[in-house]
Amino acid sequence: MLDFLNPIKGFGVTFRQMFRKVDTVQYPEEKRPTAPRFHGRHQLNRWPDGLEKCIGCELCAWACPADAIYVEGGDNTPDERYSPGERYGPVYQINYLRCILCGLCVEACPTRALTMTNDYELADDSRENLIWTKEQLLAPLQPGMESPPHPMRLGNTEEDYYRLGPSFAAAQSADVLGLLAGSADPAPADDGTDAADADQGGAAR
Repeated sequence: MLDFLNPIKGFGVTFRQMFRKVDTVQYPEEKRPTAPRFHGRHQLNRWPDGLEKCIGCELCAWACPADAIYVEGGDNTPDERYSPGERYGPVYQINYLRCILCGLCVEACPTRALTMTNDYELADDSRENLIWTKEQLLAPLQPGMESPPHPMRLGNTEEDYYRLGPSFAAAQSADVLGLLAGSADPAPADDGTDAADADQGGAAR
């Protein structure tokens, strides 16, 4: 195409848009659902027993191109355990004044502790309110979860949590939650029937 026709071609795109129906969303009264993999507000996840998945490794902070994440790691103790590993994140902050919602922090997390939700309503008129703390980012306790600190319920070691997979965790969680709720089935009473049957079988032989 000749160079002098390029402006006409560009205006042609504008001219076509003039006759299309305007797509107006009456926000906030009308809210359209986002895509399933939408990059929204972050969330710190938990294991099925309530322990935190974050181990305070700070890899998310290192991966953040906007330097929006601040993490301080701490050590678990036998009396105060917040995660199934040696360490956890007692301090976790995300500065949404800097965050560009790129998701690189999620890719860097080795334990899938950090994910992104579909919540996009983050605007505020206070700079302080846009610095979210761990308490705001941590996933709420689901029914049956136990608030940390508490011992590991889904295994004896950190390896049980990570290597045996979510199916193991779900099965173990059901057993643990049943025990915690006091709903474990009592052992059947020994009425001596089996012993009597065994004696009769021996006598017959």
